[in-house]
Amino acid sequence: MPIRIPDNLPARKTLEAEGVNVMDSTRAARQDIRPLQIGLLNLMPNKERTETQFTRLIGSTPLQIELSLVRVSDHKAKNTSEEYLNSFYQTWEQVRGRKFDGFIVTGAPIAHIPFEDIKYWSEMVEIMNWTQTNVHHTMFICWGAQAALHHFHGATRYRMPQKAFGVFRHQVTGERSPYLRGFSDSPMIPVSRINDIDRTSLGPDLEILIDNQEFGVCMLDDPKHRAVHMLNHLEYDNRSLVDEYERDVKAGLDTPPPANLFPNGDITANPENRWRSHAHLLFQNWINEIYQTTPYDLSEIGQ
Repeated sequence: MPIRIPDNLPARKTLEAEGVNVMDSTRAARQDIRPLQIGLLNLMPNKERTETQFTRLIGSTPLQIELSLVRVSDHKAKNTSEEYLNSFYQTWEQVRGRKFDGFIVTGAPIAHIPFEDIKYWSEMVEIMNWTQTNVHHTMFICWGAQAALHHFHGATRYRMPQKAFGVFRHQVTGERSPYLRGFSDSPMIPVSRINDIDRTSLGPDLEILIDNQEFGVCMLDDPKHRAVHMLNHLEYDNRSLVDEYERDVKAGLDTPPPANLFPNGDITANPENRWRSHAHLLFQNWINEIYQTTPYDLSEIGQ
């Protein structure tokens, strides 16, 4: 089944060119099924690129999805025009009365700032609490995962001696998890982070699903809060790490090229995507699990 997104959303042309099935409102209304309601709280500066990455994965699932793009209310975007935001996004205040089958909270480039010092932290706390009453299942990613682990579990994070940057082999430790059906034992996963979660601060309510002993925990299951926490970036496209590297170099930072991304380490070659299949598997599994367990009546979500 296709994904339903606004007709003029720039991501639409990209997805259609890639063969992802996208539908308009008229066609969706003719199908006598209830589409899953998925919300994407996009905290990244480049809204268009991030929404394309996630709609690409959500749109490859076999169910009809209606995607709502959401932004925090108490924050003025510097890299996206108000016209664009007003055309395609709703603030959380505008959607807080709604119920969602699934909700995704992205990362944000604010890892150097303590949580409580972030301008919109109070709203983030409200949003995280709101997911417990208005969302059937939530996927927190990167900074979003760190924030949720801090808020819900009191988990602590620390600065790593060196930024973990590249595509690294991980170990699947939660083989029986429905979110990891079809995963190989040691998937390659993009990593870009300077903070890690202190393992000793992770309580018994959390199960580590994917791990890397050198670079830290990758993914955790949080059944008590109906959530999964993905600390790395399976949603990344081929050039995400390259563009980040080029930005760092331009800013005068001593960032090495992303590891295990270029064939034979040749930074002039095209990046090699070694994680795409696992990215699609994760989102298909997540949405299938939501479909199997969410109430048909949206009003019953959170009860």
